[in-house]
Amino acid sequence: MKGLKINGEVSSSFRDPSGFLFYQDGLIYRQVNKSYREDYDRLMDSGLYKALVDDRLLIPHKETDKSYAKSDLVYKVIIPEEISFMSYPYEWSFSQLKEAALTTLRIQKRALQFGISLKDSSSYNIQFRKGRPILIDTLSFERYHKGRPWVAYRQFCQHFAAPLALMSHTDVRLSQLFRIYIDGIPLDLASALLPISSRFNFFILTHIFLHAKAQKHFGGKAVAKEKRMMGDLSLLGLIDSLEGGIRKLKWRTQDTEWADYYGDTNYSSGAFGHKKELVAEFIEKIKPRTVWDLGANVGVFGRVASDKGIETISFDIDPAAVEKNYLETIKKSESNILPLVLDLTNPSPDIGWENKERASLFKRGPADMALALALVHHLAISNNLPFEKIARFFSDISNAVIIEFIPKDDSQVQRLLSTREDIFNDYNREGFESAFKRYFTIRKSVEIKDSKRILYLMAKGD
Repeated sequence: MKGLKINGEVSSSFRDPSGFLFYQDGLIYRQVNKSYREDYDRLMDSGLYKALVDDRLLIPHKETDKSYAKSDLVYKVIIPEEISFMSYPYEWSFSQLKEAALTTLRIQKRALQFGISLKDSSSYNIQFRKGRPILIDTLSFERYHKGRPWVAYRQFCQHFAAPLALMSHTDVRLSQLFRIYIDGIPLDLASALLPISSRFNFFILTHIFLHAKAQKHFGGKAVAKEKRMMGDLSLLGLIDSLEGGIRKLKWRTQDTEWADYYGDTNYSSGAFGHKKELVAEFIEKIKPRTVWDLGANVGVFGRVASDKGIETISFDIDPAAVEKNYLETIKKSESNILPLVLDLTNPSPDIGWENKERASLFKRGPADMALALALVHHLAISNNLPFEKIARFFSDISNAVIIEFIPKDDSQVQRLLSTREDIFNDYNREGFESAFKRYFTIRKSVEIKDSKRILYLMAKGD
C-alpha cells in the first residue's frame, strides 16, 4: 500500500453512507458515521465481532479519538489492521475466488446466529491476509430483519457465483471481465456465455439462469412487500444452496507451457541449485521487506524470499501456474506468499469512478525488491520490448531487482526465435547492461553454473 498512503479519504470508499476510510500520517482509519451507530454497536456488543475476529474471518480494529474533516457526521473512528498489499478478484486464481466466496457465506451464516446479516457481499471486501481470505469491511453488517430476503444475494451472484461458474464451465480467463464490470458480472451476460449443458447443474440453473430471468422480468417493476418475504429456514436454505453449489464447482488445471515449466527447462540440477543459492545470497545483501516475483510460474524462487519471512507477491500470466502456486500455499500453510494472475505487458490499471476505485499495479508499489528470473527474453523477444523500456518498468515498480539475462545462443531463446525472424540486433549482454545502468547500479553479476546465463543484483543509488 506504499503508493496509496496519501493523507485524505481513500478513493474507493465513497459509496457507503455508513462511513469511509482515510489516511493520516501514514496510518489508515475508518470513520463510522452516526447513521451507522445502531448497527455498529450491535456488531460490537452482540459478540459477533469477537467471534469473527477470533476465527480470522474479519479484520480486527481498535477504536481511537482521531477525528477527520467530516467530524459532524462521526460516531466512532477505528484503526483497522492494515492489509499490506491490496489485490483484486481479476488477479485471483479460481481457488482464491472460490475461497473468498465460501468465506463470505461462512460470515453470513455466523452473523445470522447473532441476529445480524451482511448488507453487501462485494468480492472487493475480501482480501488475502497471511495467505487466507478475510473480510475487511467492518461496516458491511446490519440488523437482520426477520422475513426479509438477503439484500446481498444479487451482488453475491454477480461477484462470486457467475464468475466461478464461467471459470469452471467456459474459460478460466473470463475472470478478467471483472476489469470491465466493477460490480460483478451481469447475470444475463453470464447466462449467454455459459454452455447450454451447464443448465443441468442445479446451482447454475437456479442462481444464474433463473435469477437472470427473474431480473429481466421484474426489472423496473414494483413488487409488493409481502411478495418479497422470506422465512428464516428459506434464508438458511438459500445460503446452504449457494455454499454447496460453490463447493462443487471445479476447475481442472491442465499442464500448460508455464504450469509445467520446470519439467521442461534446460537447467541442470547443478545450475538450478546454484541459481537458488545466488537468489538467497542477493536477497540477504538487500534485506527487503517486500518482494514482487514477476513471471513467478509456480513460485519456486519466490519461496526463497517468503521462507525467510519476507512478504512475497508472486505474479504470473498463466492462471494454471497461479492456481498450482496458491494450492501449494494452502497445502504448506504458507503465510508470506500471495500468488496472483498478472500480464506484465498489460498490468492491472486504475479503474472505477474517475479511475480511482481500484489501484493500478504501479500505485500499489514500489516493492523493495523484484525478481525477474527467466523473464527478460520473453519480454524482449516475444513482446518486442526494448531493454530500455524493460529497465524503466522495473525502476517504476521496485527499488532493487534480481534479474537474469539469457544470451541469444541459449536453447530457450532459440526456441522463441524459431518461429520468427531475428530482428533483435541489440539483444546482447552489453545492450542489456547499458539499459539497466540508466536506472540501477549493478551490485553484482554471476554466471550461473553449467550455463551461459547471468544473474544480476541491481539496486537504485550508489
